[in-house]
Parts: sequence; C-alpha cells; structure tokens
Amino acid sequence: MQLKPRYDTPDFLRFEGSLDDPSVALLRQRRRLESTLAGLDDAQWATPSRCEGWSVQDVVAHLVDTNRFWAISMAAGRKGEPTRFLTDFDPVATPAELVGGVRSLPAATVLERFVESNEAIAESMAGLDDEGWSMLGEAPQGHVPLRALALHALWDAWVHERDIALPLGLAPVEDADEIASCLGYAAALGPAFAITEGSTQPGSIVIEVHEPEVRAVIDVDVRIVVHDGDPATNGVHLTGSAVELLEALSYRVPMSQPVPDEHQWLFNGLARAFDREV
Repeated sequence: MQLKPRYDTPDFLRFEGSLDDPSVALLRQRRRLESTLAGLDDAQWATPSRCEGWSVQDVVAHLVDTNRFWAISMAAGRKGEPTRFLTDFDPVATPAELVGGVRSLPAATVLERFVESNEAIAESMAGLDDEGWSMLGEAPQGHVPLRALALHALWDAWVHERDIALPLGLAPVEDADEIASCLGYAAALGPAFAITEGSTQPGSIVIEVHEPEVRAVIDVDVRIVVHDGDPATNGVHLTGSAVELLEALSYRVPMSQPVPDEHQWLFNGLARAFDREV
C-alpha cells in the first residue's frame, strides 16, 4: 500500500518520561553492524537473508538507502524545514526497486557506502539537545519529533541486523538499551499507521517484559503517547521475552501470546503498510 503520512498534527506521536539521547544506541548499533559486515566473505554476502528474495548484500544496500533518507530528514528537521518526500511512497515496491538497481555492485562498494551513510547520520544528529530532539522531521508516519525519527532508524536497522546475522549462524548482540528503545517504538508503529489511515479508536498497549526488563505504555486515540505510567484505557498486556516480543511486533516471528480480536487493530497497521496478511 502507499503511505499516507500525517503532516498536519505536530504532536501526533509523543514520548514522555526520562528520555535518553537516542543517537547513542543508534550509532552503537550501526558501528557494530559495520564490524560484522567487514568480516564477511563473498559467499556470506550472497547468503539469503530473512527478508524474502533479498540476500545479505541486498539488505545492506537497503540500509544505505534508508540511512541516506534519515540523514536528509534529520538535517531538514533541524533547520525547521521538515521534508515531505514520502507522500504516496510504497514501502514494498520502492525499496525493492532501489535494491534491484544496485545488485551488480561489489560487496566492498556496498559496505563502503554503508559506512559513509552512517557517518552522514552521525553528522545529522551531532549536538542535538532535548529541544532539538523535539523538532519535527519526516518519518513514514509523517512529521514526528526527531527523537521518534531516530528511534525508527534504530528499530529498522536493529531488525535488519538480525535478518543478516541469524541466517549466517551469527549470534546477534542483544543490547539492553537498544531493545528497550526499540520496543516502545515498535509497539507504537501499528497504531500510528492505523491513525494515518483515519482511525480514531482509543486503546492501550502495556508492555512488561524481561531480558531486559522493560515497561512501556502506548496510549492511542487520535494521537499516540508512549510513557511508563498507567494506561489511559483497558487494552492489551504483553509479557514474556523482550527480544521475542520485539521480533513479533516486527513480523519476524508469530505473536506467542493471544491478542483479543477487539484489540487486533493496534497491531495490524504495520502489517498493512507492508502488504502482509493480517
């Protein structure tokens, strides 16, 4: 499906409570993936990833494209001029076309571009304070705080790192800060896409998981607030393994705990955006 970003609601997605600098986890994850990729041979670069139809090299080429977008979006947001590039963007067809256009490149070139794109992201985030992280930039849902943009970039690459590592038989690093940052954001993605499609239904998701221990509440109506207090409405309570839940929210594994039919809409928005069955 084509995205329908929200550009008219500045507080469409809000994060509350004690907040860390998201660039720390984001750049840690990118540097770690650089190191992993630098040790791969040609056969490993050609290995099928968890992304259907994409090799390890294809996934990295995709990350180059997304990194470049995040850097541009972040820089424009810092100037108070958030972009509007994603109007009518197709999150399935367009990335596949971009990846297909660079398949003939050597793996070394793709890795070089990945490293360069990570530096561009680092430069775009350098020196941001709390006020700066509150400025608006463009993400797939529309104009959101730069903090949310950085969390989307972290979550996306965290999942793709596992898409690369697991088929290669490598043990992905499971950093507690990265997992905690990704969980609250990933749980907010489904409702966010539902809202961009016109939903005004209220609901809440409460996450209380372990390894690492994370608690997050996502309250939804015409806006989304992510916090660690009490939920605004009765909703879904998710427990268990933090990594397993994050993989499920990212549609890499089935959800291991039942979600009542009346609350399924809180999770189906992301699936529809990527043309998955719900």
